[in-house]
Amino acid sequence: MSDLTHLSLADARDALTSKKISAVELTKAHLAAIERARALNCFITETPELALKQAEASDAKLARGEAGPLEGLPLGVKDLYCSKGVRTTAASRILDDFTPTYESTVSGNLLRDGAVTLGKLNLDEFAMGSSNETSAFGPVVSPWRRKGDPNAKIVPGGSSGGSSAAVAAHLCLGATATDTGGSIRQPAAFTGTVGVKPTYGRCSRWGIVAFASSLDQAGPIARTVRDAAIMLRSMAGHDPKDTTSVDAPVPDYEAAVGASVKGRRIGVPKEYRLDGMSAEIAALWDQGVAWLKDAGAEIVDISLPHTKYALPTYYIIAPAEASSNLARYDGVRYGMREQGRDIVDMYEKTRAKGFGAEVRRRIMIGTYVLSAGYYDAYYVRAQKVRSLIKRDFDEAFAAGVDAVLTPATPSTAFAQGEQGSTDPVEMYLNDVFTVTVNMAGLPGVAVPGGLAANGLPLGLQLIGRPFDEETLFSLAAALEQAAPKIDFPQPWWREA
Repeated sequence: MSDLTHLSLADARDALTSKKISAVELTKAHLAAIERARALNCFITETPELALKQAEASDAKLARGEAGPLEGLPLGVKDLYCSKGVRTTAASRILDDFTPTYESTVSGNLLRDGAVTLGKLNLDEFAMGSSNETSAFGPVVSPWRRKGDPNAKIVPGGSSGGSSAAVAAHLCLGATATDTGGSIRQPAAFTGTVGVKPTYGRCSRWGIVAFASSLDQAGPIARTVRDAAIMLRSMAGHDPKDTTSVDAPVPDYEAAVGASVKGRRIGVPKEYRLDGMSAEIAALWDQGVAWLKDAGAEIVDISLPHTKYALPTYYIIAPAEASSNLARYDGVRYGMREQGRDIVDMYEKTRAKGFGAEVRRRIMIGTYVLSAGYYDAYYVRAQKVRSLIKRDFDEAFAAGVDAVLTPATPSTAFAQGEQGSTDPVEMYLNDVFTVTVNMAGLPGVAVPGGLAANGLPLGLQLIGRPFDEETLFSLAAALEQAAPKIDFPQPWWREA
């Protein structure tokens, strides 16, 4: 085989099973690709020795006929998942050289099923960002380039930008990611990859560094819908260590890929057609409707009237939970410590130096909305609005809608420094189509829809009923089949 890094995860699995390649060969090919792609800054920590050791063990299992579902497949792990014996940073200086003595449940599930882990992927600090520019380890560069503008460093989206860029650049077959307000789907849309945010409770959050506990959810980013389905089956499952984890059987998601979508009812919400929406995004949305119609789905107009409140509500609830979760980073129990004249001074100096600007901003917002006198006015009211947003979806599904189709992002990817430098709200607007899914705890998937006139990928989003990821995979596969095939970028980033 010519370039093993260009295999899909499913094809690599089949090649390993049929002994056409070995796990060590496949792993070495990816490690070589990573070594030559440092210009993209996708990895915070590379673990080549560990990966080769895991690959050798996988080859032995394959030889004995004891292979797991992901046996010998090289994956990347977002550096928000705790990895036993491997430094875990959450892309923040405050964790310093924190090295967990335990494995997160989801990454442990991948290892149980035979996956090879190549290293820890870059992200926005504590998953707070939409462009991967807030990482303490520097921004990730997308492998995509804007047509006629080769010098602009395009962002891969955030917060899972290291995951999306690494998958798009063929540095791994797939990657883990997390989604609190769109952090799987937006970077997937920006890089022409497939990103799945499962139903809240489908994947355990245990061992994943918390941002906003009622919104965070783990999920995969891969190059095809089938690959994402294969990964999610291993990642999902009940975990008694996470009280929000749901004890329900995990279906064979791969079996749903290619299933007929004839007769499925697809809702198109009028409230997502925003004032000033770009003509290109509107045309993509209309095209997505036409593709599903051609595949036999029935299209119905629906209303989700509280959509307009979703973004401001999210930016009250998420910072509030973040300010609470991040209170544990005080220089005593984890990571770095700055010396002070007393313990309060030590706290203040440690947190001031350890957190980046965006994290400090969200902690301050969150602390404010939770403070005495403002809790009822902001946080309690936001939770009430959240219930109304969820009720909108409940009513649409009760009326027979199987899934909702929307754009994934309001624009294509932008270049570093082009958004949010003077007004953070400009950056927050990137989440306008995705936050409702987290607020309602629903599953969502971003699927490539083609390329824009500037040569960058565009993505569509499907939103499903709770725990009905199977329907989403069948619909996403129909879109994938109908959309123009995207050729991932040629490796301009390779170092000699």
